[in-house]
Amino acid sequence: MAAHAHSLLPISTRCCKQQSFLNLHSNCNKYNLGTSFMGSKLDVLNNYAISQQQQYAHARRSSIAATISVTGKPETISRHKSPKWSARAIKSYAMAELEARKLKYPNTGTEALLMGILVEGTSLAAKFLRENGITLFKVRDETVKLLGKSDMYFFSPEHPPFTEPAQRALDWAIDEKLKSGEDGEVTVAHFLLGVWSEKESAGHKIMASLDFDDAKAKNIAKFMDKDIDLGFKTRS
Repeated sequence: MAAHAHSLLPISTRCCKQQSFLNLHSNCNKYNLGTSFMGSKLDVLNNYAISQQQQYAHARRSSIAATISVTGKPETISRHKSPKWSARAIKSYAMAELEARKLKYPNTGTEALLMGILVEGTSLAAKFLRENGITLFKVRDETVKLLGKSDMYFFSPEHPPFTEPAQRALDWAIDEKLKSGEDGEVTVAHFLLGVWSEKESAGHKIMASLDFDDAKAKNIAKFMDKDIDLGFKTRS
């Protein structure tokens, strides 16, 4: 069985990711997004953060070099700022869960993350996609073509768990924000480029089938750290 991607990361990075997902869960309450359309206050994110905490604790115990105490604040961790998530990014994630449930899929995959971005609709990333002909209806159609329809009698979980590619896409978003060294939040553009980074995922294949390419990804990367309307043309 392949090791989870987090097990290969430095402890300080894993700790920042864990805190970042906790920040996302906290921000859901801050923006009053823990309502019926998201289930019970995004328990799935809380469970994900807890699982990362457990993995971190296991790595700490098993590593000879790790000398981090339970109550201590290691310098390697304090050098990093745990990124928070923009309100649009939080809502995009919540809408991704809903789209997975609408299609009666057992998991929230990269294709669902892509649909969630388009359902939220107000971010620069979503506007860029629409202006380049990538709409919610087209993505839904391509998703069904690629993954098929679920059994009409199957009921998707209240919080469909991430597929491995979707987890890696979200990890990529956090990594890129950490590597930038800049203040600010993880935005929807980080999400979208995270999906694009998963070359074998359904989300990437659907984007490619709708004429998204590396050139368009570079355009999105230009406003990756912003989540406001800059008022420029995005069609290439």
